[in-house]
Amino acid sequence: MGRHQKRIAAPISWPVTKKTHAWVVGANAGPHSTETGIPLLVVVRDMLKVANNSKEAKKIINEGSILVDGKPRKDYKYMTGLFDMVSLPAINEHYRLLLDVNNKFKLYKEEAGASKLCRINDKTILTKGMVQLNLHDGTNILASNEYKTFDTIMLSLPDRKITKHISYKTGNLALVVGGEHSGEIGKIKQIRKVRGSGTNMVVLSNETEFETIEKYVYIIGENTPEIKVV
Repeated sequence: MGRHQKRIAAPISWPVTKKTHAWVVGANAGPHSTETGIPLLVVVRDMLKVANNSKEAKKIINEGSILVDGKPRKDYKYMTGLFDMVSLPAINEHYRLLLDVNNKFKLYKEEAGASKLCRINDKTILTKGMVQLNLHDGTNILASNEYKTFDTIMLSLPDRKITKHISYKTGNLALVVGGEHSGEIGKIKQIRKVRGSGTNMVVLSNETEFETIEKYVYIIGENTPEIKVV
């Protein structure tokens, strides 16, 4: 993304008004793409509403008053994103960043000490047989080979130790984070693997049965969600 970003051309996931001003802050390159991320200044000013304007938001961020995944981030263009934990330690408030039913980012309040949820997007075998898990937020973590692609791991913050492992399989609960069914939670009924370059599909059910592409599916629990989604 460039240095500047016009509001009218901002991603639909950013909860900013389109016509009140011409510009909105651009984002620096970071762990999340523009599809799954949002600049920290927008989170502070437009979502948390602890600042009235960008000048106030920049001051709050520069003071180290905003933590992302347990670490102070002082770059107002830092790209925070899907499933990140945003904390305001001064007032003991903690939020998880998710997409809602309108495909817009929304903050869901969490308890202090809540774990970070990460999906395993890929695995890399390193020297001496060590396994590196490549996570959805652009970070990596060393682990054993028991973990599989699209499984979910829960990480303690800020030390990023694995506290729980939830498999990507039928019967488990998943949150959809894109497409027509964004924000919906359902139990996985079927995982349809498509040969070749086609897109794998997942069938889920709640009150009804629906289908979505695999990349939108994040496992969030077995019988009950491990995170707050209301």
